[in-house]
Amino acid sequence: MRIALVSPYDFAVPGGVTNHIGSLANQLVATGNYVRILTPLSQPDDTPVGQNIVPLGRPVAVPAGGSVARISLSVWLTPKIRDLLAREQFDIVHIHEPLAPFLPLAVLQLASSVKVGTFHAYHGSNRMYGWSHPILRRWFRRLDGRTAVSPMAMKFVARFFPGEYRIIPNGIELGFFSQPRPPIPEFDDGKVNILFVGRMEKRKGLRYLIEAYSRLKWDHPNIRLIVVGPGTPGKDVYRILAERSPQDVVLTGPVSYRELPRYYQSCHIFCAPATGKESFGIVLLEAMACSKPIVCTRIEGYGCVLTDGQEGLMVPPQSSDGLADALAKLVGDADLRAQLGARGRQTVERYRWERVAAETMDYYQTLLAKRRGVAV
Repeated sequence: MRIALVSPYDFAVPGGVTNHIGSLANQLVATGNYVRILTPLSQPDDTPVGQNIVPLGRPVAVPAGGSVARISLSVWLTPKIRDLLAREQFDIVHIHEPLAPFLPLAVLQLASSVKVGTFHAYHGSNRMYGWSHPILRRWFRRLDGRTAVSPMAMKFVARFFPGEYRIIPNGIELGFFSQPRPPIPEFDDGKVNILFVGRMEKRKGLRYLIEAYSRLKWDHPNIRLIVVGPGTPGKDVYRILAERSPQDVVLTGPVSYRELPRYYQSCHIFCAPATGKESFGIVLLEAMACSKPIVCTRIEGYGCVLTDGQEGLMVPPQSSDGLADALAKLVGDADLRAQLGARGRQTVERYRWERVAAETMDYYQTLLAKRRGVAV
């Protein structure tokens, strides 16, 4: 099958959507399909190894949903996109965030192939589609099929664009994360390591984890907090660090995808204190793949992946006291950590990329049969 995967976001910058597309592409190619990734790219001369990437436009940074989206606004690419689609004759054009400017909308307008849209976002407010949905309806109607990565992502988009959606979740490269690796030497000293992984954005809730850790450190001096992720922690985090001076806080900055499993495997507890606007919990899957117990906030995007008391402990968002209490429970109970980690390792099997890619391919076949008028 000839498949185009369309990314609205700069493929040179790691992120949930681009990682999803890259892993899906790898699985589709491994099962004998022809795949091209159509994407904005800030580094066209340094494309990721092993990806069949077609660069389309240079991205610009645009604020979106408490984060920054690096998208292309290059409307002059229309003739190039039209020629590409005519030349490649794809069977399936799979567009991620299909209503995002500009590349997804252009492909939706120009492609005559079967078009699938996958919706990833969940912002918990009307701001994303509230004013634009009357304009975007005509593009939405060009989709032959629609998927969402979680019930929350589906609920968010269906509020403005009702229709039939199939839930196909994000996946995890389970073997890559679960393969045993030697611990990072500086963190292999007997301390109980608490790990945070995420971009340094307010919605990720790092300030509440820093507050919780500052309180926890008094009663549990043998703990360490490891903070992994790109960006600047922000003035609230720096203020707390300056005022309370908690020891053993390690800010690593960004870590390559290849090295990331070592950080998970070197920790004893994983903590995800996000305040909201999460449609899914990919970092939770990564921790589960490494058999790590989790403390996370009780938000909808995490609740579709983790059950409180099964794979981890859930606390109210923006509650440093709740985080501190849950972390203290796990710091003091190695047996509970092992039990939660083992259950998480079982749960994450459902999200293997091999399984998710097979679900995606099954949906492609259903839509192609429908286009041909074959009963399914």
